[in-house]
Amino acid sequence: MQGYNSQMKLKKLPIFLYLCTLSLLIALGMWQLGRAEQKRNFFEQQKQGLASTEVLDLSNSIEDNINSLRYKKVQTVGHYDKAHQFLLDNQITSGKVGYLVMTPFIMDRPSKAAVLVNRGWVPLNQDRSQLPDINIINGKVTLKGRINNFPGVGIKLAGAEIPTSGWPSVLQVIDARVLSEKLGYPVAAFQIELDKESPEGFKREWQVTTIMPPEQHIAYAVQWFALAATLTALFFWYSIKRSKDE
Repeated sequence: MQGYNSQMKLKKLPIFLYLCTLSLLIALGMWQLGRAEQKRNFFEQQKQGLASTEVLDLSNSIEDNINSLRYKKVQTVGHYDKAHQFLLDNQITSGKVGYLVMTPFIMDRPSKAAVLVNRGWVPLNQDRSQLPDINIINGKVTLKGRINNFPGVGIKLAGAEIPTSGWPSVLQVIDARVLSEKLGYPVAAFQIELDKESPEGFKREWQVTTIMPPEQHIAYAVQWFALAATLTALFFWYSIKRSKDE
């Protein structure tokens, strides 16, 4: 009887391994299909945002839903917080290292909402301890630009979002919550890339984010499903062969 039970366990083991592996392959394929759908939605929103001629007035309303606002043109009236600016470090343009100048802009409305304005790129000085001159004229202005995510990084190191103590403050990664605490007032969870024709800016070459297209995810999904089909064929071939041998 013990020999019979051992034989039954040996027969069940290949089935168990097959089902586990098959489930994993199918799950990976479905995940890639889901990613493909997400990318389709992203590119559609990107296309609509870039094609839209509507100019949103952030003085009337502001929300943190970046997916619905990304790449849309905006304008608002207010003033720069020239005393509290940020320099986003390790930004490369035309093969040169520098900073992106991120200046808080406080809008003229009852809540005094603020948004970070990306005023463009400035080169790094040979002496890193000497920060670039990013002074800005004080006074009320009409801000024009487009909404985008904050610049991203490949690998986020621990503490990279913590700005230095002085002004302008240098940081590696932008975290709106951390900067709001440092500034003492809330800032939106997105940036405004300053219009190229607007004054008070530096080198501005705004790009459209490029990511893996949905077709690539579909190709990966097909590969996972093909592996699942191959596994199934091999499993049945093995089962039939074993039955004949027995």
